[in-house]
Order: sequence, then structure tokens, then C-alpha cells
Amino acid sequence: MNNKTSIKLPELLSPAGDMSRLKAAVKFGADAVYLGGSIFSMRTAPENFSNEQLFAAVDYCHERGVKVYLACNVLARNEEFARLPKFLENAKNSGVDGLIISDLGVMDYAKKYAEGVEIHISTQAGVVNFASANVLYQMGARRIVPARELSLEEIAGIRANIPTDMDIECFIHGAMCVSFSGRCLISNYLVGRDSNRGDCAQPCRWKYSLVEETRPGMFFPIEQDGNGTYLFNSKDMCMIEHIPELIQAGVTSFKIEGRAKSEYYVSVITNAYRAALDAYKSNPTNDFQVDDWILDEMRKVSYRDYCTGFYFSSPSEDANISYKGGYNREWDVVAVVDKWEDGIAYCTQRNRFFEKDTLDVLEVGVRPFTIVAEELKNEAGETIESTNQAMMKFRFRCAEPLSVGAILRKKREDCNRVII
Repeated sequence: MNNKTSIKLPELLSPAGDMSRLKAAVKFGADAVYLGGSIFSMRTAPENFSNEQLFAAVDYCHERGVKVYLACNVLARNEEFARLPKFLENAKNSGVDGLIISDLGVMDYAKKYAEGVEIHISTQAGVVNFASANVLYQMGARRIVPARELSLEEIAGIRANIPTDMDIECFIHGAMCVSFSGRCLISNYLVGRDSNRGDCAQPCRWKYSLVEETRPGMFFPIEQDGNGTYLFNSKDMCMIEHIPELIQAGVTSFKIEGRAKSEYYVSVITNAYRAALDAYKSNPTNDFQVDDWILDEMRKVSYRDYCTGFYFSSPSEDANISYKGGYNREWDVVAVVDKWEDGIAYCTQRNRFFEKDTLDVLEVGVRPFTIVAEELKNEAGETIESTNQAMMKFRFRCAEPLSVGAILRKKREDCNRVII
């Protein structure tokens, strides 16, 4: 792979939990976004999009050459089909480029009530072979998101035996589910929240111990670990160092997990993969390596220990379990730039920092760089030692021009964390 003129990059597909996160994804280089409506979506935690907001979102993206895929991937119950035609008709009228579907009945309705809109088969359909992919193609699907448990070799086997105009979309970054293709009932059993209908409470992340029936209140660790045992807690996936392998396997869309993640998370991860893909296009070799700064960005968000999922090993070989709870949080967002003018940066606070602190700057299309906050002042022009009030307006001297919306970050020390 060294023909720079013929290389076609995979689509970079980013999550959009609401309009602000959608705009962040577009701003930082996504080729497409996926989102959910107010119903029929597998994520109820994010704000999602009303019918009116969906129209606005599609218009915003299409004006910038970005595609929009709407999740309609719940396993619908009988009584829900009465509401489905109107939902699908609205989706078609909004101009969405694709519908993400896991249920065959919903797929049948989509062909009738959203005729002409591409059908993408969700990972929850559990497609693990080319025969299933071909049947779905014959039924009208033009994209599959294979089961997350497949190796790159298995994905390549599917690619070699399906039509060339059928896309393969794969998750390449983000949280992993402990169950097969997201089919899980733990949340249903423990808290009555249906994980197959977008309401998972993520009990797989909780800490578990063993209790004996006649000794209530006495909890015994299942393994020797003073912090308890995380039986079902998966690591996060990160495939940014394996772009050539993904492309060789036939993956045509790189999907970032995280519709419930923050605007900041979407910005950082989209920006990093955009930079990595563009760098690969200029040097499409098998031994391609991403720059160190891109790898560093992977750890400037909240994350669990990273792994490569099951692309290189089966679940029986390595279950990718994280034996600690919570996230790694090494950086804080301290401010967002409102404007830069005549050597002065005007900002809105997100976390406390101090005068003369070194800040890391995230902007679109450039490698992150550092500045030092000099002559820190509040909105009234009074000299201050730190930005110690939530969402306060402030300014400081900065010779380096900063763009509107630039994100200022600081290595974690004693900041009071707030996610944007």
C-alpha cells in the first residue's frame, strides 16, 4: 500500500448525543455523525434529538458535507409499531442519510415508510458471517456493523464474500460491552432498566463481592484485591495505532463509540482520528505509525485502560477485563476561548487554574500547543491569582493567536473537575 493518489480513506463516524456534540464532531473533522431521536434509540441517557432538532441537525451537517445516520435500533415491541411509520416518515423528510436498524420488522417498515433511505444493520443484529450479510443485502441493507467479537481476519472474510457496494462499519474507539453484541440483561435484573431498549444502567461497571446466605452484610472478595472485584468491567477500545490493518480488512467506516460522552470527549477523539487518517493518506504504508502527540490525545480524555478489543484475539483468549473501577482522568478542561484580540485571550472558565500556569491548547486542524497564562484578570479588569469561580469570564495576555472555541487544558493537579 503505497499509492498515494488512489487511497480512499474510511469514513470517520462520530457520535452526537445532542446538537452541541454534533457541532463539535463536525468542527473537528467527522465525515458523518450518528444520533438518536426521542424514541426508538438504544441510548436514552443523552439528550438526543426531537423531530424539529433532527431537521436542523441534518441541515447543519449537509451544509458542511457531513452525513447523518439516525439510530432506530431498539428491539421494538408489538405496541410500538403503531408509532413507527410517523417516526420513519419524519426521518425520511429530514433528509437523514441512513437508518441504523437491528430488528427485521423495523427494517421492513423502514423500506415502506422511509423508502430510499439507506439501511444500516446495527451491531446488535449480531452479524458474524458473510452469508447473513448477503441475505441482509438482498433484503435492502447497504451497510453492516458486524458483531464486536469478530477478529480482523473474520471481517476480511466477510468483505471478500459480499457485494463491493456494501459497507462495513466497525467500532474503533470507546467503551466495550461485556455481553455479545450488546445483548445483556444484567441491568434489567438488578435495576429494572432494559439494556436492549436504550436504558442500560451499566451494572457491569460496579464492584462485586461474594456473600454467604446465612451471613448477610459480610462481603468477601472473589479475588484477592483490596478494592473489590470487577467481574464484568471491560476496558476501552483504542485502534488508532492499527489504521492499516483495519483498512486492509475492508472496514469502510471507522465508528467512535460515545453518544453519552461529553462534547469535549467527542472533540478530542474525533480530532485525533482525523489527524491520524489524514497522516495515513499522505503515507499509506503497512508500517505507518501515528505521531506521538496523537497518542497523547487518547489520554487527555476520561478513559479506561485501553485495548484493541477482539480484533487480534478472541474473547476466550483475552476478555479485556479492567480490574479497577472508574476512569483514568489525567487532564482537566480549564477554559474555552471566547475571542482573541490584540494579544489578549478572553475566556469562560471550566475549572480553576492559576496565573503563570502552562496550558495546553486544542484547536481544529493543528497540533496541540502550550501557552502560559500571563496577567490574569477578571471581567472587571482586576488582577486575580486564579480562576476560582464557576463559568466566570476572564482574560489573560497571550501572544499566540487563539481561535474562538479553542479548548484550554491543564494536567491534573488540584482542579475541581467539570466536563464540558
